[in-house]
Amino acid sequence: MPMEKTFNAAEAENRLYQAWEEAGCFTAGKHVQNAETGTFCVMIPPPNVTGSLHMGHAFNNTLQDILTRWHRMRGFDTLWQPGTDHAGIATQMVTEREMAANQEPSRAEMGREAFTNRVWQQKVKSRGNIVGQLKRLGASCDWSREAFTMGGASGDPDKGKGPNFHDAVIKVFVDLYNKGLIYRGKRLVNWDPHFETAISDLEVENIEVAGHMWHFKYPLAGGATYEYVEKDEDGNVTLRETRDYISIATTRPETMLGDGAVAVHPSDERYAPIVGKLCEIPVGPKEHRRLIPIITDEYPDPDFGSGAVKITGAHDFNDYQVARRGDIPMYRLMDTKGAMRADGNPYADEATIAMAVAQGARTLTEGEADAINLVPDDLRGLDRFEARKRVVNQITAEGLAVMVPNPAAAEESPEGADEAPAKIPLVENKPIMQPFGDRSKVVIEPMLTDQWFVDAEKIVGPALDKVRDGTVKILPESGEKTYYHWLDNIEPWCISRQLWWGHQIPVWYGPKVDAKEACFGLDYDSSELVPFCAASEDEAFELAQAFYEKSKVIAHVEGNDIFEDAMETAVLTDSDDFVILRRDPDVLDTWFSSGLWPIGTLGWPEDTDELKRYFPTSTLITGQDILFFWVARMMMMQLAVVDEVPFTEVYLHGLVRDAKGKKMSKSVGNVVDPLDIIDEFGADALRFSSAAMASLGGVLKLDMERVKGYRNFGNKIWQSHILAEMNGVFEVDTTTRPTPTHPVNKWILGELGRTRETVDAALADYRFNDAAQALYAFFWGMVCDKYNEFTKPMFGDASVRLETQQTMGWVLDQSLILLHPIMPFITEELWAQRNRDTMLIHAEWPSYGAELVDAASDEEIHWVINLIESIRSVRAQMNVPAGDFVPLVQVAADDAARNAWANNAPLIQKLARVSELTEADAVPKGSAPITAKGATIVLPLAGLIDVEAEKARLEKKLAKLAKELGGLQGRLKNPKFVASAPAEVIEETKELAAEKEDEKAKLDAALQRLAEMA
Repeated sequence: MPMEKTFNAAEAENRLYQAWEEAGCFTAGKHVQNAETGTFCVMIPPPNVTGSLHMGHAFNNTLQDILTRWHRMRGFDTLWQPGTDHAGIATQMVTEREMAANQEPSRAEMGREAFTNRVWQQKVKSRGNIVGQLKRLGASCDWSREAFTMGGASGDPDKGKGPNFHDAVIKVFVDLYNKGLIYRGKRLVNWDPHFETAISDLEVENIEVAGHMWHFKYPLAGGATYEYVEKDEDGNVTLRETRDYISIATTRPETMLGDGAVAVHPSDERYAPIVGKLCEIPVGPKEHRRLIPIITDEYPDPDFGSGAVKITGAHDFNDYQVARRGDIPMYRLMDTKGAMRADGNPYADEATIAMAVAQGARTLTEGEADAINLVPDDLRGLDRFEARKRVVNQITAEGLAVMVPNPAAAEESPEGADEAPAKIPLVENKPIMQPFGDRSKVVIEPMLTDQWFVDAEKIVGPALDKVRDGTVKILPESGEKTYYHWLDNIEPWCISRQLWWGHQIPVWYGPKVDAKEACFGLDYDSSELVPFCAASEDEAFELAQAFYEKSKVIAHVEGNDIFEDAMETAVLTDSDDFVILRRDPDVLDTWFSSGLWPIGTLGWPEDTDELKRYFPTSTLITGQDILFFWVARMMMMQLAVVDEVPFTEVYLHGLVRDAKGKKMSKSVGNVVDPLDIIDEFGADALRFSSAAMASLGGVLKLDMERVKGYRNFGNKIWQSHILAEMNGVFEVDTTTRPTPTHPVNKWILGELGRTRETVDAALADYRFNDAAQALYAFFWGMVCDKYNEFTKPMFGDASVRLETQQTMGWVLDQSLILLHPIMPFITEELWAQRNRDTMLIHAEWPSYGAELVDAASDEEIHWVINLIESIRSVRAQMNVPAGDFVPLVQVAADDAARNAWANNAPLIQKLARVSELTEADAVPKGSAPITAKGATIVLPLAGLIDVEAEKARLEKKLAKLAKELGGLQGRLKNPKFVASAPAEVIEETKELAAEKEDEKAKLDAALQRLAEMA
């Protein structure tokens, strides 16, 4: 049955993928029986279980699949480990959104257990989306081993079907806790007021918005004054005045209520007289106005603003570091919803305590400072932005805003209008970078909260050493520098989240033992709790029984008052032989569980066969943006838990951008859905585009014209097989390497050998673009454009017909093998056009190379190719009519050139449209030289073209081009353009200028030829 005229990707891709799955083609193991004994394992960066395939996923997974298929065909024992991430905050958000749409009870109404069961339902429903989309891409993962970062947890409907990831995560937490590497403490975190949880830096989007910078006066305590002096660079006094205040500037006036100090740089002479003195926060009831010290620290920049910085350690990351260095109390102002706190004692009482601290009469523990509410009574409970307005108004009304001349005062007021004030408050309207939650879209609040942390500084050393000593290689090299920067300056890692969906912290709390307490010697109301960390509730209860020497341990019912529960239990049981424990409500950060992805998916802590075979894994392919959040943490975690690196090589890539290099954004409207590309052009075109743009460390620009071009490349591959079928190629045996005698057939085998070597070297070095370019150049440039044309007359020659059929068939088969890792669908479909012993996915990867090159044939055919291309180039430059057959004149030639012409004359004449080759002793006048190694050959143009008219045409075109090029170069030389234009516009201008310069060079060359002819 003859082949279909075209490849129907929409019909074939799903059918082929199902065939691969049903045949077990993706299962872990060795599928090609050869001498290779190595293993290759790659871990998929687990996508969110409720997510959808985006271009980043498509690009990343294409590269993983290329490497996996390549290694599988080479005979490696191969595993591509798939799975999904439970994605705490994202999945909880998606579930609650759907619950609201379905008018289901809210999370709070459901309660924790019912809600987590509801999320499990959502997980089961959503999981198939992302997996199905990866399959459409052609991802050859071992789906029988699919893992989930909460697999095995309570409520998991698929428990037992995959790795028990939950137990592995809990075990690691307990082990690290017992080693003193995990602790609970109070630190500043990114707080999302919408979701009421801490979030990671990666979940924060810093967006430029229109902002304001208010300038306020902090009066010196007791009406003190000092001489304020400003000087220029030469030391000349430019301002001298007596001041009774120090001025600060802030974009968040509401946080002034929590100030613990004002800081200036030690070298700032302007404030030297008042360092160590107290100043007054200019807001709050006057009778309880707080005083704070003026201190020195390296953080303030003397040249920025007033050079003085207010220090609010509980609400700013830089201030937090200053507060820690200076032992400044940190007062939290907001609740979990981002409203001003409404708890605690009246403001007068709280301010009195803070005043005693500022005057050195009292000290506070971290917890005591956090408990104090320094929000004035009239501002309590307000939204933070409403509180900001009121703080600004109160300070301004009291006359403590820094005032500046009013430009409007110099203008004449309209008749009847109030006269403009001479001075107005100094408020700078300026763009500011503001942090937003990437999912909640609300402003993130830096907040001092109690969280769980990994003491990363204690486990980071081996992770640094293993990269520095070359055990783990990071590509490109710039990634290593970033890795060192992060890890050399590592901070404690916040691993807790205030969510319900996730691995709940395996810590239970019991009451403080205090013999004075009436409740059986246990203080259930104390903030000092006794923690019990264990892998299960039963184990925690055993620890508590031994600690309290009680025979019964009772789990606290969430929502109840624990003290009242204890009293009620005592009455009901008529006994005090019990203790009540409550579990920590927080869950682990998703990055903590995904940090164990390599060992967890392979069955750890069990000593599984997969762990022995595939760990450490081979290559990790992931985005540069999660080098620290995921890659570095996997390094730290695996080394801390099993004392082994998780992988040996890391390939980092950037974001996939649009064709102009712009970041894809819904607001810009340039987001491209990979499934839409697959629908229109097929998965192979998308995959080849991904490989072609994957230069190591390069910018990833997705150009839809290139995708279209690679779809056309697929069509070219298909049409080449139709041509072969028409010439009886598939009717002969093509399974063994041929031994041809004709130079053309020998030449194409050599080109194939070179291509195999180039592709292998490129893939080994993660130069996916070079591999794709080599395959494209070989198949389209050599096979389609040249070999297919060269062989057309050879099929009619009985002396070489069979060897040409055998050679073409074998070259096509080998091409399918080499193309398969990048373009699996069309190649598998073409492979199946004939009866085979195995599917293409399990065909053995070749090892031939330069030995296929026949030097004599290679030189001869390259002489022919270069001659044809030179003739075509001259014809195009000189505007010779395309359909005309033209004569050539040979003035001199060595034996090799004469033989090459003699052996291939019909071919050259047909493809270059040459009528004849004659010999002459001298170059005829008006001839254009043709490039030919070992020969002097020219193309006489007399009578073919009007030289003067052609010269005029080229000069006119060159003048227009010079004007365009001059404009582009002028823009690039303009400092204002370079400084203000977007980077992508500058890059586009450079590329266009380079194109124009190249075109100009060609026109200059053509004019030179005409000049020589004249």
